[in-house]
Amino acid sequence: MAAASVVTVRGATRRYGAIKAVDGVDLDIGRGELFGLIGHNGAGKSTLFKMMLGLVPPTSGEIRIDGENVRGSGFRAVRRRIGYLPENVVLYDNLTGLETLHFFASLKRVSAAECRAVLERVGLAGAAQRRIREYSKGMRQRLGFAQALLGRPQILFLDEPTNGLDPEAIRDFYAILRGLRAEGVTMVLTSHILAEIQERVDRLAIMASGRIQALGTVQSLREGMDLPLWFDVRVAPEDFEAVRAALGHLPISAIEAREDHVAVQCRRESKMAVLQALASLDDRVLDLHVREPSLEDVFFGFSD
Repeated sequence: MAAASVVTVRGATRRYGAIKAVDGVDLDIGRGELFGLIGHNGAGKSTLFKMMLGLVPPTSGEIRIDGENVRGSGFRAVRRRIGYLPENVVLYDNLTGLETLHFFASLKRVSAAECRAVLERVGLAGAAQRRIREYSKGMRQRLGFAQALLGRPQILFLDEPTNGLDPEAIRDFYAILRGLRAEGVTMVLTSHILAEIQERVDRLAIMASGRIQALGTVQSLREGMDLPLWFDVRVAPEDFEAVRAALGHLPISAIEAREDHVAVQCRRESKMAVLQALASLDDRVLDLHVREPSLEDVFFGFSD
């Protein structure tokens, strides 16, 4: 269990007729944590999001945010400390960016004076007076993020938040999240772009068929799956056989010569032995790179 849990989910289930969209989920998310939720389409991520926001009631089980049951009267006050970016942002085309934020500020009972600063934070200050119909998809997404930031929320739920953003905007988005995390803001996000989040989230959960199949840091999930490692060893072509000979006594899964390097696959427990064997080749090893299993490898291992 995460320390100082802000989100607590116990046995949460959501049925739609005979279908269990969410099936007995238990989850704890700590204060100031950047938590990822990943899974195939239909895995139950968005339904669980809506349940944690109090938008969809659980059929059974309990969900508490900051200690308050999402079905209780006290959750109304907690909601004012929550920001939410839905997967599909719907905005009014005839309003300007600034007018849009003023509209959301009035709904949230937040001072309109915040709006320009929030637009500046997401990189839209120069487009504040432009109509939404002139905004690109990425600009609309950033404006959606801006409305989620209104009121300085202490908890953020971000559903596919980088949808439509270019690489620079994605970098800026995660820079904002790092700043928020430093301020103690708790963030839960979903993403289909696994390479984008694998080095950025503190922990994550993999969902499939409405259930959490795996939970932990990316590294702990890698180790739990016991997926093989790859070594890319750059050597001169005349030294390929020397690499084979140095590794010949070890339990290597695969060894392949590829142009100017040798690719070696082994189990995790053989990692240090392989490194020691390669070190014995001294300056014949021109470069070395160890490739850990990617989050995508882990994801497919748990969700298939």
